[in-house]
Amino acid sequence: MTPEERFRRLYADHFDALLGYALRRTDTSDDAADVVADTFLVAWRRPGEVPEGERARMWLYGVARRTLANQRRGRGRRDRLGERLRDELALVAPDPADAAVERQRVATALARVSPADREVLELSAWEALEPREIAEVLGVSAVVVRARLSRARGRLRLHLLEAPESPPPPPPPPPGSRATPGARARAGSAARSGHVHDLAGHLSSRHPMTVPEEAP
Repeated sequence: MTPEERFRRLYADHFDALLGYALRRTDTSDDAADVVADTFLVAWRRPGEVPEGERARMWLYGVARRTLANQRRGRGRRDRLGERLRDELALVAPDPADAAVERQRVATALARVSPADREVLELSAWEALEPREIAEVLGVSAVVVRARLSRARGRLRLHLLEAPESPPPPPPPPPGSRATPGARARAGSAARSGHVHDLAGHLSSRHPMTVPEEAP
C-alpha cells in the first residue's frame, strides 16, 4: 500500500469520528472543520508516526487535542488584542455623538459673542491669521487686534462654561426631498458648527483656560 493509499484509508475510516470529536469541543462548525483539516494535515506530513489499526484513531485524537489547544490560545490572543485596540481607539477616536453635542455647545457660545468679537475669533482660528495679518484685514493696528482677541477669547470661554449640553442637530433630509426653510437654516447652522468646533479647539490649544480682565 502506498503512502497516499494509506492516507486515504485513514481519512475514510476516521473522518466521522474525528469530526464528532471536534464538534463537541468547539463553538462553531467552522472551528471544528479547521481542527479536522489541521489534524489530517499532520497525518499527511508525518505518515511514519501514524500507528496501525484502531490505535490510529487515538493518535488522531491526540493531534486534534493539541490543535484545539493552539486554536484556543490563538483566539485568546486575538481577543486580548481586540480589547486593547478598542481601548486605544476609544482614546483617539471619541464617540461621534459626543463630538456633535460639543459642536452644538460651541456654536451656541459663539452666537452669544458680539459680531466684532466673532469676526476676530474666526479670522484667528479658521483662517489661521496672526494679529498683524488680522489687523491688515480689518484696517486697524495689531495692538488693537491683540486686545480685541484677548477680550473675545475670554468672553467665548465664559459662554462655553455657561452653555448647556444640547442634543446634536437633526440629520439632513433624504435625497430628493424638499427641505423646509427651517430645515435649511438648521442644516446651515450644523455646517457652521463644524468650523466652530475647530475654532474652540484652536483656542484651547493655544491659550489656557483663563479669563482675562476687562479693559476699562
